Amino acid sequence: MTRFLAFAALCSLSLSACAQQSAPEAGQKITIGPKASAEPVYAAGTPEARVRAVLRELNPQIVVESIQPAPIPGFREVIATGQVVYISDDGKYLFQGGLMDVVKRKDMAEAAMAKLRVDILKTLPVEDRIVFSPAGKPKHTVVVLTDIECGYCRKFHTDIAEYTKRGIEVEYLAFPRSGLASADYRNMVSVWCAPDRRKALTDAKDGRAVPSRTCKTPVDMQYRAGQRMGLTGTPMILNANGELMGGYLPPDALLQRLEAAAAGV
Repeated sequence: MTRFLAFAALCSLSLSACAQQSAPEAGQKITIGPKASAEPVYAAGTPEARVRAVLRELNPQIVVESIQPAPIPGFREVIATGQVVYISDDGKYLFQGGLMDVVKRKDMAEAAMAKLRVDILKTLPVEDRIVFSPAGKPKHTVVVLTDIECGYCRKFHTDIAEYTKRGIEVEYLAFPRSGLASADYRNMVSVWCAPDRRKALTDAKDGRAVPSRTCKTPVDMQYRAGQRMGLTGTPMILNANGELMGGYLPPDALLQRLEAAAAGV
């Protein structure tokens, strides 16, 4: 029973929130998105194999990104369904997140996710993103997973000129929060298929109609990448190191957050 309660915590993920990162609703079901490549094969009898067996017992469909030694002895660090959990090497105990290096004042679960996000972002070509750049060389670059209907996403984009004025380059990725079978998704495909994506995105976020178009787009890939990167709400703002800057932040607040992260604060 305990294992199943723990798994419920592991697999609880809200993809419909439209604000800053928020806690998922209890018992909410999710769709486990596909991973980019086949899972590693773990040698029989190893802690990794035992941990993988525990996860398979809890849910055979769970997608595991990685299993590796945890920062604490006797545990493995697991990244699965966009979240980090720690499972004891004997497979008896599981806890989710909440691991802090008190000396470095560092959230170890977030550090693990940041590393994974960097790897995932490398698979998403920059030319498939909708980019708004400052006039000169950018001081900072952020990747923003966005939706065209989300209120905070629209609020963020309203100030896009203010972000770029502060030297922040914004690279948008598509995350239709209503899912891949929604009108929201089809509208985002139309944006990404437009001859001028930046104008189409701005029009869509301003509530103006965008001509319906279809083409081969990266929207599906970017959406699934968002799931793997631990997205719980839109917008999701990441810095160049894959670190979560938060949900919506005003221009000055985002610049302050980016500069603090760059300084290691």
